[in-house]
Amino acid sequence: MNRFLQIHTLTSYPATLLNRDDAGFAKRLPFGGAVRTRVSSQCLKKHWRDFKGEGALSGLDVPMSVRSRFTFDELVVKPLMKEGVRVELARAVTQALMDEVLGKSAKAKEADKKEAEERATSKKGKAEPAKETEAEPLQTGQITVLGWPEVEFLLGEARKICAKKPDLTEVGKVVSDALGRDGKENLKTLKHAAGLDAALFGRMVTSDILARGDAAIHVAHAFTVHGEASESDYFSAVDDLLALRDDEMGSGHIGSSELTSGLFYGYVVLDVPLLLSNLEGVKREDAAKANHDLAAQVAERLVKLVATVSPGAKLGSTAPHSYAHLVFVESGNAQPRTLANAFLRPVAECPDLLDNSYVALAAHVRDIDRMYGPSGMRRLAAMGPTKALPDALRVEKLESLADVATWAAGQVRSQ
Repeated sequence: MNRFLQIHTLTSYPATLLNRDDAGFAKRLPFGGAVRTRVSSQCLKKHWRDFKGEGALSGLDVPMSVRSRFTFDELVVKPLMKEGVRVELARAVTQALMDEVLGKSAKAKEADKKEAEERATSKKGKAEPAKETEAEPLQTGQITVLGWPEVEFLLGEARKICAKKPDLTEVGKVVSDALGRDGKENLKTLKHAAGLDAALFGRMVTSDILARGDAAIHVAHAFTVHGEASESDYFSAVDDLLALRDDEMGSGHIGSSELTSGLFYGYVVLDVPLLLSNLEGVKREDAAKANHDLAAQVAERLVKLVATVSPGAKLGSTAPHSYAHLVFVESGNAQPRTLANAFLRPVAECPDLLDNSYVALAAHVRDIDRMYGPSGMRRLAAMGPTKALPDALRVEKLESLADVATWAAGQVRSQ
């Protein structure tokens, strides 16, 4: 089967600040002897994952996941309390479920140790009266990715346990017995348990119960094909009432921020067998026997998302919305390889940056094909000065984005 889909894009953005570092400046990357403006893969993935418009991943008939440290508190404890369960019982049961499913965190172990010490002190008659403090929300030590099927299963288990009204001192044993081997196996075998986005972008867990998922989508950091282009944007905010005074100019705030512009190269790889394995719950080596329909729909939507969904920083002041000038998709079994090195030498911005970038891309693909031989099948959607592209990239013609996305889906569906 064709193991990989590779998606290459060129997208231009004027006057934006797509992805900021910890100091508020554009992220950067030294490459080929020049500093480039960069957009991190994490930023790109978040916007593709969270997009809610036409063609969104969430529009497929598959549950998504919840990424939070407060999932158990918000989606288990609070629903139980709304149903009339005592807060102490709801928290104790949920905490025990967290410990069973995720394993006890260092914080939880420290809390257990402190509680044991307080009980020991109390028995000796030296305990001070407990101070009434508002309980902290239950949280995991780091962001935990749980699919909605997993959350609903855990809420159902918590609901059944709370209905038995166990003694708080026995909650841990009651939860362990209730979950048992069967319950843990049921949790493992839930359909799309971790959610669609976890199947795509992976999740890291140390639990023996929750399934760890390797990412089926590999996303490179996007970078400008030329040297960085930035400017400090001075701005002021007018105080409307202050401006009415004769002796005032009305300035309420003065500041500056960085703006950048550039033509960005983006690269995404879709590991088709791994996607099928993650989505259909089969072993990777058995992926060819699985149902391919959902994976094909994901591939089709992914091509469109990569081409049209932009990072959203500074929306109100820069409107950073651009569609790709070029979308080049490859399908095959060969080891994936980026085309970033087409721009190892920064592309000249004059007289036509896009034309120069197309020339550099065409020359690099010709060199790769000459050295390693052409492999797989290719489709291209592009606009602008595209005359040299079809022959160099070994495609018969230019197509629309919709046609290229449909072709990509067909490459997955026909396996």
